[in-house]
Amino acid sequence: MADNATGNDSVVTPDVEVTATAPSADAHAQRPNLSKTVSAIASVRARSANLTILTVLAVLYTLYFAREFLLPIVFAILLNFLFSPVVRALGRLRIPTPLGAGIVILVILGVIASGAFGLSGSVSDWAAKAPQTFATAEARVGKLIRPLQRASRTAEQVASTASASTGSSDGSRRPTEVVVRPPSLAVRAFGTTQRAVASILEVLILLYFLLAAGDLFLQKLIKVLPNLGEKRKAVHIAREAESSISTYLVTAALVNIVEGLVVTGVMYLWRMPDPPLWGVLVAVFEFIPYLGAFAMVVILGIAALTTFDSAGYALLIPASYLLINVVQANLVSPVLLGHRLSLNPVALFVGLAFWFWIWGIPGAFIAVPLLATLKIFCDHIESLASVGEFLGQRDERERRSVVREVV
Repeated sequence: MADNATGNDSVVTPDVEVTATAPSADAHAQRPNLSKTVSAIASVRARSANLTILTVLAVLYTLYFAREFLLPIVFAILLNFLFSPVVRALGRLRIPTPLGAGIVILVILGVIASGAFGLSGSVSDWAAKAPQTFATAEARVGKLIRPLQRASRTAEQVASTASASTGSSDGSRRPTEVVVRPPSLAVRAFGTTQRAVASILEVLILLYFLLAAGDLFLQKLIKVLPNLGEKRKAVHIAREAESSISTYLVTAALVNIVEGLVVTGVMYLWRMPDPPLWGVLVAVFEFIPYLGAFAMVVILGIAALTTFDSAGYALLIPASYLLINVVQANLVSPVLLGHRLSLNPVALFVGLAFWFWIWGIPGAFIAVPLLATLKIFCDHIESLASVGEFLGQRDERERRSVVREVV
């Protein structure tokens, strides 16, 4: 290069070996078939893969940004599966379907109102004592993590000293810090309560219309199907799926309620204040696998540490709940739900993470019912049976037979 010869090197000048020669192409080498490459890119299979990827991305985008619109609909559909057998049972008693749907909605409103009224005093007391409760719990737990706190304070002092010396050495003034105070707990709770009440009313109104409609959508589907075989298959899939989904939801709800009652009794025995409050929280949080139990252990631990003077006695409170939860998850639920309606832990965790990422805490609550609903539909649709098999638990009989064949 000329620059190299004159000694004026430049970082942007490429270093090229002038005497280098490229090897000659093999005369017998096969030349690329560009027309075949173009036809492969333009093939139906390639277009189908591209379309599938774009469809998945569009669905994820829609689920995330339309969550405020979709969440009440999904909740209402799941509750429709739960209460449709009740409306049909009332119909067999000569009660019209719209009237039966109204009775179900009134009962739900009564349960919600009575529960909110009965627990309002306990919730308000714990909310009023929340700052003192956290301070006491932090003091109790601080004895265990005091070395870590000392190390953290030392690091903060070193950082503040370094920043102060830097500011004073150059003679410049430190910038003024603007502290933005977040809204108070009462304001945030009131706003959250307003949104929750509005969402509950929206779900109940939509649920009434779904229950009052009865088999309207199934009849419309049967009407548009072309032949008799497909009509019968649609009716069979709809009835079986609805029966299985309602069975799963009723069983899961009953298991959670019974566990809440057991925890309430245990809290009475441990002399914990407001035992019904802890039972209701357990029944609600049990709809969230793993995270619900972890949250209840933390909540009960904090409440017990601030209630009892002995740390050992206080730790028995969350430990007793954890024992009840382990028995319920490993013995009671598998027996009642069976292999057909149970989900494997990997599918549960992935589904929980996905719906929590998409819809936040409400998505975590409905992750298990949605996965169970998906599995049931896949089990009843032949083309999706493999997906349902991957979502299900391990069948020990199938495992033993596979081991025999391999051996």
